Amino acid sequence: MHMAGDPNGVRTSAAIAEHAGTNPVVVRRVLGRLRRAGLLYSEKGHAGGWRLAKSPQHITFADVYLALDERLIAPDTGTEEPQCSVEHSLHRTVTGVLDEVERSLIHRLAQTSIAGVSVTT
Repeated sequence: MHMAGDPNGVRTSAAIAEHAGTNPVVVRRVLGRLRRAGLLYSEKGHAGGWRLAKSPQHITFADVYLALDERLIAPDTGTEEPQCSVEHSLHRTVTGVLDEVERSLIHRLAQTSIAGVSVTT
């Protein structure tokens, strides 16, 4: 969001961290994920920092959500199949509903670009 307000501007992780009230290491970890997804790129050197790799109109909240790989609904990590048939059926049904909710969320996030809520910093 910081970058959407000035798409051609360069932001340092330290400046973003200061504005967000967090540690630059945390910010760099997030920025790295966004870079791997093709949403940002970094420039090295004295005047370096982070820039948007696409225009804000072409980056959706779904792009960011998926790039960060932190789901609203945690995936089931259980490796054991439930022994009880009722538990198994309930688990399968709930998992299906949660998967549908996740798909719906991503679909909705894909309808809004970060340009729609950008602010200047």
